Amino acid sequence: MSDQDLPYDSFLLVSFGGPEGPEDVMPFLENVLRGKNVPRERMLEVAEHYKSFGGVSPINEQNRQLLAAIKTEFESNGIDLPVYWGNRNWHPLFPDTLRQMKEDGCKRAIAFFTSMFSCYSGCRQYRENIIAAQEEVGEGAPLVEKVRMGFNHPDFIETMASSVRRSLAELETEPGAATVLFTAHSIPMGMADNCDYVKQLHEASRLVAEAVGVETWRLVYQSRSGPPQQPWLEPDVCDTIAEMDDAEKLNQLVIVPIGFVSDHMEVLYDLDDEAATLCRERGIKMGRAATPGISAGFVSMIRKLVEERIGLRQQKDAAGMLGPWHDVCPSDCCLYTPRRPPSRAR
Repeated sequence: MSDQDLPYDSFLLVSFGGPEGPEDVMPFLENVLRGKNVPRERMLEVAEHYKSFGGVSPINEQNRQLLAAIKTEFESNGIDLPVYWGNRNWHPLFPDTLRQMKEDGCKRAIAFFTSMFSCYSGCRQYRENIIAAQEEVGEGAPLVEKVRMGFNHPDFIETMASSVRRSLAELETEPGAATVLFTAHSIPMGMADNCDYVKQLHEASRLVAEAVGVETWRLVYQSRSGPPQQPWLEPDVCDTIAEMDDAEKLNQLVIVPIGFVSDHMEVLYDLDDEAATLCRERGIKMGRAATPGISAGFVSMIRKLVEERIGLRQQKDAAGMLGPWHDVCPSDCCLYTPRRPPSRAR
């Protein structure tokens, strides 16, 4: 019997990881940026962002809470799978988690990646990381397969729509009168060219806006980290706020971090600090919609995606026009071919 014929016997939460103290910040960032063409000045700048929050990213604690919520959701719905958690860049790291799973007798795991949209860094790179970890653990390392992308799952759309509604209520404004910016992590154009990241983000943003009744919205990006010569997805969230306010005074604005599943450092710094400061300076009342976190709808979505793969659910729910995404990634899915800046004439 091949590994693919074995029953699923475990669940793996796959995530990015983050520092949990000042002494972790530089080693963590060195893990993140190893092999990437990111100026050291940018790494030191990001290090200061973390240090301004005590050197602690909220992502690990949020993943602990998410894993506990998933475990409870599984138990309440008759899913008998032990749950594990592994990170790309900080403890618990993939090799350590897979080694523990091997010791516990796990042979075949179904995984949820804490990334709702398809791109190299949000999907393919995680799969490459897991393969490298399996090779490090050696014979007997569990097979790991992932659920499909849930960017257009009705539970995710309604979770984000509810979050937007709460922000609008806090601003005491109606959906039809609001300006909404949906934001996601910028990625290099060489990455965006080979995946459906932008298409999926546009579709999810459209679905949320329609569910809420928002008429004026845009998709923008944040947190770019590459060298200035390398093209990344634009426009930037803060640049967009300034341009829109200059063109026609903004009174109220809701920012929706639709590309993030938890309030980790990019959300806290780029939105709750930088964007919020810009809005205060310009006299714009800003609301920031919450990320899914451990909300009941989001956890329910994860459980339903797992049920699809382990044979407990026949229906694949999907809102909008794109339909349910593929279960198994094609071999050429989300490749990354960096765009090089043109050579200077000599």
